[in-house]
Amino acid sequence: MLEKTPKMAPKKLTPSKLKMDDQVRAKVVELLQARLADSIDLTMMAKQAHWNVKGPHFMSLHKTFDELHAVLNEQVDEIAERLVILGGTARGTARMVADATSLPAYPADITDGTDHVEAVAAALADFGGKVRQAIDAAGDAGDPVTEDLFTSMSGEIDKWTWFIEAHLQAKK
Repeated sequence: MLEKTPKMAPKKLTPSKLKMDDQVRAKVVELLQARLADSIDLTMMAKQAHWNVKGPHFMSLHKTFDELHAVLNEQVDEIAERLVILGGTARGTARMVADATSLPAYPADITDGTDHVEAVAAALADFGGKVRQAIDAAGDAGDPVTEDLFTSMSGEIDKWTWFIEAHLQAKK
């Protein structure tokens, strides 16, 4: 299921000698653009949690959120590079991302570790579901390379959702 193009997305692809139909490239660029905005937003949510977490588990959560940020940042780069390879223009400024993200806004005023864990886990789960949809959409569009990119990301997102949720599962 392909999503609507962000309102500022360029209409024209960069010419390419790739042996891929231009309509397929355009569909996949649109899909990648949507997940790029979400992945950048999610990356900054992890950093927001890292900067602002407080409480008895501060140090472990501070480090965990920073590690998550690093992993997500690598995924952002992979999505952006694939998008540009296919002839799109990566739209990754803060303003562009704010206009295009489909993730719910991160709570601005939380500091408690458990609240950050809840918020980050919810955002990871939401993004993970959208990445799963992107796997199918890339396959349906006829781009197995992008399908594989999203499949790899999906496993990593699942693992990090588990890492984060584990902080909630021992509560009594």
